[in-house]
Amino acid sequence: MTPAEIKLKRTESVLKELIPEAISQLSDERLKEIDVVDVQCSKGRSDAKVYLDPSIFSPEEQRIFLKLLEKARPLIEEYCMREQGWFRSPKLAFVFDDTLEKSKKIEALFAQIAKEKKE
Repeated sequence: MTPAEIKLKRTESVLKELIPEAISQLSDERLKEIDVVDVQCSKGRSDAKVYLDPSIFSPEEQRIFLKLLEKARPLIEEYCMREQGWFRSPKLAFVFDDTLEKSKKIEALFAQIAKEKKE
């Protein structure tokens, strides 16, 4: 692993810890229900995609939470800069992580195929 890759992973790890802390500091109680699953930074660490757990939210609630997070994004970025002493923070983009949902569908398909083979 190169030094640049190590820095990138370190930044992702720090953001994964700081973003939930920043969200907990916000006055909107609804946002405190959100769980951060993962953070992936761009190669230059100027952008970061924050993956959220969608399991307890309906699609309509997810849209509402994304709007709330977009409004709170500057405050969350400011918190991360202040806590780490960074000159600037990556621009955060929030998305709900649907990989777990996709993997459940794939597992169900494999189970169905296995069942059909036995018959």
